[in-house]
Formats: sequence, C-alpha cells, structure tokens
Amino acid sequence: MKLLRKLHLFLGVFFTPLLVFFVATGWYQTLEPERLKTPGDAETLLQKLRVVHTDMIYPGDREFSRPSSPKLFQGIVGAMSAAVLITTALGVYLAFRTVRGTVWVVLCLVAGLVVPVVLLWMGRRG
Repeated sequence: MKLLRKLHLFLGVFFTPLLVFFVATGWYQTLEPERLKTPGDAETLLQKLRVVHTDMIYPGDREFSRPSSPKLFQGIVGAMSAAVLITTALGVYLAFRTVRGTVWVVLCLVAGLVVPVVLLWMGRRG
C-alpha cells in the first residue's frame, strides 16, 4: 500500500505542470474558438501556447523557423496520459481502501459520469 501511495504521489507531482498546461490551454480554446490557419500565424503568447496544445510544436519566428517535429513532445504527452490514467486508477483504488463508507465514493464516481452527460444533453436541447 505504501508503494502505491508513493507511486501515485510522484507520478502525480511529476506530471502536474504538463497536465495543468493542457487543462489551461484547452480551457482557453473553449473560450476562444477562433482557430489559426497555420502555426506560424501565432503572435501572442496565448496563441503560441495554443499551437503547442494542438500541434505539439512551439511556433518560432517566421524568418528563423525551421521545420519542427512533434515526436519528442508526443513522447512526454503519451507518458503523461498513461500516468494520468494510472494515477487516476490508483486514486480511485486508494479512495475505496481508505474511506470507511464506500457508498460516497461510488456516488461521486457515478455523479462524475452522469453530470457531464446530462450537461451535454441539456446543451443539445437549449
């Protein structure tokens, strides 16, 4: 159990900055739906961060930019995605192991599934 807690802790802490980056830039994309035609059109810092989120490259100056490969960044994003899935599963497991009344854990899990589905459904009708 101690090993699982440490694994959960260190994976979570290591990937938190990247996860926060993707959550923040994804949120920005929902607020600013206008897309750039090409990564080179990014001028502001927020636009450049959006390009990192969508194209996995950092756009450089047009005069000095070289073709960029997203392969290295894709690797860390893949590792982050796997770690998020693992730490999420560990978190749910730890919740069931540490909370006395698991009914609340089950209710929270069900609500976490049902609420987004209901909101999407309500948005369709409105």
